[in-house]
Amino acid sequence: MSLMFEPLRKYATFAGRARRKEYWLFTLFVSAVSLILFRLSAPIGNWADPATDPESLSFGNEAIAAALGLFLLLMLLPSLAVTIRRLHDSNRSGWWWFIGLLPVAGGIILLIFYFMDGTAGPNRFGADPKGRGGDDSAD
Repeated sequence: MSLMFEPLRKYATFAGRARRKEYWLFTLFVSAVSLILFRLSAPIGNWADPATDPESLSFGNEAIAAALGLFLLLMLLPSLAVTIRRLHDSNRSGWWWFIGLLPVAGGIILLIFYFMDGTAGPNRFGADPKGRGGDDSAD
């Protein structure tokens, strides 16, 4: 459970590496809280036609909608930081994040990178977060 909140402790730390478990637990946390806040802010059972009822486009509870916006804004930096650290774990530069701007293919490539196991042992971005020593027999 502590890995879920590790990105909040490392709020804007882009250096180092992040395990798959840390990345996906934090993603799950942000997604769950966002979904709950969104659902609480949306009107329930309001299927009115927006053309005839302009009020049907408004949120049911503006305070919760504002809380959702604030939550997403506060989670932007730690989400980006844990994403960069996740890329570092597979010995890739954080600049690979920009490949996600390519339609469809970029997102798929990043998703594959996020699911891949990190480099065993230390790499250019730091020590292995899993504590694996790597292969030192090639001396």
